[in-house]
Amino acid sequence: MMPRMKRGSGILLSISSLPGRFGIGTLGEGARKFVDWLGQSGQTYWQILPLAPTGFGDSPYQAFSAFAGNPYFIDLEDLHQEGLLPRETLDLCENLFAGDPDSVDYYAQYVGRHQVLQLAFRHGAGRLADDLRVFQKRHRFWIQDYALYMALKGEYEMKPFDQWPEALALRDPAALKEAAVRLKEQIDYHIFVQCLFFRQWDALKKYAGDRGISVTGDMPIYMAQDSADAWVGRDILDRQGRVAGCPPDYFSATGQLWGNPIYDWESLRETGYAWWIQRIAHQISLYDYLRIDHFRAFEAYWAVPADARTAESGQWLPGPGMDFFHRLKKTTGELPLIAEDLGYLTPEVFDLLRATGFPGLKVLHFAFSPDGESIYLPHRYEKNCVVYTGTHDNDTTVGWYRGLGVDERTFLDAYLDGIDEERIHWQLIRLAMSSVADVCIFPMQDVLGLPSSARMNRPQTSQGNWRWRLTAEGLDGDLSRKLDGLTKLFGRRR
Repeated sequence: MMPRMKRGSGILLSISSLPGRFGIGTLGEGARKFVDWLGQSGQTYWQILPLAPTGFGDSPYQAFSAFAGNPYFIDLEDLHQEGLLPRETLDLCENLFAGDPDSVDYYAQYVGRHQVLQLAFRHGAGRLADDLRVFQKRHRFWIQDYALYMALKGEYEMKPFDQWPEALALRDPAALKEAAVRLKEQIDYHIFVQCLFFRQWDALKKYAGDRGISVTGDMPIYMAQDSADAWVGRDILDRQGRVAGCPPDYFSATGQLWGNPIYDWESLRETGYAWWIQRIAHQISLYDYLRIDHFRAFEAYWAVPADARTAESGQWLPGPGMDFFHRLKKTTGELPLIAEDLGYLTPEVFDLLRATGFPGLKVLHFAFSPDGESIYLPHRYEKNCVVYTGTHDNDTTVGWYRGLGVDERTFLDAYLDGIDEERIHWQLIRLAMSSVADVCIFPMQDVLGLPSSARMNRPQTSQGNWRWRLTAEGLDGDLSRKLDGLTKLFGRRR
């Protein structure tokens, strides 16, 4: 159902983690320099995290919209170059967002970013009138609902929609019409911001493509409870109010309780999976490849009672299976999808993955159980897969190694024919490079050999995640040459 990915390698790095002046990575010069570094390093792929506007906890997997872009990623210097921000504003912004260059200060972004973008709106909405008309036509299936939702959130102190007046929470037509008139300026502002975001994203995507770099996006399977999607789409959500999670696993002895609403797949099937098809068509228009998070839920998903304190009391319910993917392919054509098939796997999940033809994931951090039976050991790979040292949910490789038990270290030492503790991150990178897997991806933290303090996310925690940033000094020429040499050695160079 998809063309095979070319043999190659790449880097996992969130847009938020890019270096730059304004407290968070953006779609501007820092991103373009990173693309250039990827090219110099012989890489083919750049995998990012979801681009969506983050809500509580700053997680890109808990977004206000499944379609919108994150306003924090809009590059202010590029806006100045377009004449949408005066130079003195940039100097003020550098002070406003100044902080630790190694870490994102989301509170500073939350407080200040929209003040700056409001200034661009006042300067530029009229000048971009033609672009705005084209943008609204292209994104008509979601942009008006999203803009109204965000305008109402602003009016009601960013509270979730179930804490708004009942008529608005339940989308009474008269109440929505009155709100659209009352909040027209704020609605226009949110549409303008999204237009800026997608103009800059399209430019960056073209810049990468012109230099031979394929961009892999990431799509959470679930919508957030506090989102325009949940506000608009109650008819496609579970009638019992159950929420998403997963049973006890590697990351948590009590399971993971994500809290996202789960889908009513019967209702979706009756619509021909319309919302999902629009969503995936939108996402694959943005990237060269798209990783679907928690793919196993298309076979069966873990449904947890809404009032549960942990995910342990959940149950497995059947997903839509191949019926969904047949309908999706019939509607959208070839599907450049990657299946994040981690977690509790059954023969039925493997059967579904084989039927789709999508490459699945292998993670080296999961490979070295002392019994030697792990499916993540490289000698068990098939070509059609993507291997990682670790993902955004894992510790860094240096931190992972330091936390291994004696038995795991003994097995790893035998598998590598000797552990070099100072180079363990390069040993795992080399192991992935030398495998038959079509694609291998490394978190930038592993290429740099960083400890646990650089970890991106700790599942089932809400503090300190999604903050790590790369500094400009990290794009080192010697590091680039070393990575390029390994890439060439194992036949992965562009």
